[in-house]
Amino acid sequence: MTRLVLASASSARLATLHAAGVDPSVVVSGVDEAQVDGLPPAGLALRLAQLKCAAVASDIHDGSLVLGCDSVLELDGHALGKPMDASEAVQRWRTMRGRSGVLHTGHCLRDTATGTEVSETASTVVHFADVTDVEIDAYVASGEPLHVAGAFTVDGLGGAFVTGVEGDHHNVVGLSLPLLRDLVGRLGHVWTDLWARRR
Repeated sequence: MTRLVLASASSARLATLHAAGVDPSVVVSGVDEAQVDGLPPAGLALRLAQLKCAAVASDIHDGSLVLGCDSVLELDGHALGKPMDASEAVQRWRTMRGRSGVLHTGHCLRDTATGTEVSETASTVVHFADVTDVEIDAYVASGEPLHVAGAFTVDGLGGAFVTGVEGDHHNVVGLSLPLLRDLVGRLGHVWTDLWARRR
């Protein structure tokens, strides 16, 4: 069995991997996301994923695969990460409602046995419902939008406010399983070897 280390504090990414049969170790990178600026949204997501992967992989030498991920929502050409506060989340939802954005998730995977690294960004179009001010206020008051890129989820309270996605829906949660399987293969490993042994 190949061991995977997830360089992310995201409970949604961890749950996605668990549902797919993978039981990774979790090591939070501690990377300051504000240090990267001036990149287009897809490039920003990829660069942050690379930095998170590198920060964790530098301390691991047991042959594990280390996965760094980062997500940003692109709207009107701008990269939107986690909102800074409730008022920003409200304003963002008033801008997003009834429209579509692109959720970019950068993935970076390093084989600590060889030092080889592969990375790529997955992008999924997200269509938002034309939600009311009352719904926006209630959603922001729940606290959920403050902890996630783009100020929304599809696997939580925000699911009712997303009318559709074009592309891999797992990517919107924070991790594209088909892309990760491809990256694992590029490093010479077999996806099913990551599955946790069933008891």
